[in-house]
Amino acid sequence: MSFGIDTIYRRLPYPMKVAAASARGWRLQRLRYGRETDERVRAAWARERWSNEAWAAWRQPILQRLLTDAAQHVPHYRSWARQRLGRTDSGEAGGLEYWPVLAKESLRSAPLSFVDERIDPRSLMIERTSGSTGTPVTLYHGVEGIRAWYALFEARWRGWAGLSRHDRWAILGGQLVAPPGRQRPPFWVWNSPMRQLYCSTYHLSRTTAAAYAEALMVHRVTYLLGYPSALALLAGWMEEQSLSAPPLKAVLSNAEPLYTHQREVLRRVFGCPVYDTYGMSEHVGAASECESGTLHWWPEAGVLEILRDDSDTPVLPGETGRIVCTGLLHREQPLIRYDTGDRGAVVEPGWRCPCGRTLPVLTRIEGRSDDLIRTPDGRWIGRLDPVFKGGLPVVEAQIQQLGPDRIEVRVVPGHGYGPTAEESLRRALMERVGAMRIEIVLVERIPRGSNGKFKAVVGWKEWRAGAGAAVGPGVHHG
Repeated sequence: MSFGIDTIYRRLPYPMKVAAASARGWRLQRLRYGRETDERVRAAWARERWSNEAWAAWRQPILQRLLTDAAQHVPHYRSWARQRLGRTDSGEAGGLEYWPVLAKESLRSAPLSFVDERIDPRSLMIERTSGSTGTPVTLYHGVEGIRAWYALFEARWRGWAGLSRHDRWAILGGQLVAPPGRQRPPFWVWNSPMRQLYCSTYHLSRTTAAAYAEALMVHRVTYLLGYPSALALLAGWMEEQSLSAPPLKAVLSNAEPLYTHQREVLRRVFGCPVYDTYGMSEHVGAASECESGTLHWWPEAGVLEILRDDSDTPVLPGETGRIVCTGLLHREQPLIRYDTGDRGAVVEPGWRCPCGRTLPVLTRIEGRSDDLIRTPDGRWIGRLDPVFKGGLPVVEAQIQQLGPDRIEVRVVPGHGYGPTAEESLRRALMERVGAMRIEIVLVERIPRGSNGKFKAVVGWKEWRAGAGAAVGPGVHHG
């Protein structure tokens, strides 16, 4: 949505907001799911116990076609293939290991150069996402790939937890579904076609926790999905205030690392299993946690590689490295050996999950571990990266809290950055953090941590040191 549409939406009375959200929900349902969805779900379940040989036989033709088409018809890859491979004919596009690792900056700077020239980009769905680094990326997806992705989502995110898209559910997300300055509920909007209660993370605080808990009860939701930092904050405040929790089937964690203390408080308060998930807007890879607590990779979504920090060679099993993926679902804008910016590790060969599934196993996921901003009015806010969406000319950005009412935004400016873009960024931040001083500093680059990870949000060290006591029993951030 543009700023103008957002502004109109926020001024609507609640019943009209529900109508607007439901209209969008209807469009999303038609886009993501079709008559073939349930059959795709059953097929995904049937593949979960395949042997490595069966997976290789099924996936290799798909991968080879992707590489060949990319070398011949995708401008970015065709240019590289002519220079490095010396040919773009036949099926000899080279094995995956011969292709270069793709940095997110290359995709960010020229997204159309990754679109197959045989396809009109206007026929594709466009999504703009900042990802986990505050770096805006434009993605072009076809309907077939979108439906394949959401069928896997249905099979393994929801399905493994005994859920379906027909259940009533709630999400704690980063959309501004309520006016930023609102002091009284509702801090959410009901999306009828998707049976979804979309709750704002920006209004979540100790004083509003009771309203959120009541909304979950009133809307009879059967599961929760959202950022674990926000989910755990809500659960901690509900426990602290002895608030009643709805009878949930499961809690699904996404978009951030799920920590043990967060899982424990969520289990304790909601009395149900908590499942971790991993995915990305680029749709090049995903993983979901089974009933045995194992994080399984989805081979249909993408080819997973864990590469060394100092080279593009594989790490040993059990070692942590860069997560690099080749997406298999979207041939319209193929992303080959895409560096996700995350880090992880896979299990030792021969290990088998007690659940019986033979899907690849990730031992851990690192990265995307944003910190939290504490506002003067007592709210804790993470995942502020949505302020960089919408085509802002920003290469990269990081938000750091420097004091109880002061934040600094380090911006690596892109082409066209100027006063208008800066004002848009400042306004978007003010809508989320309220009465805080915002200083925007232009820099050439943003340093990484000692492990190479980027943090889009860095909380104030004083808050981080004392957050365990500040946010309620069982919940701490550091």
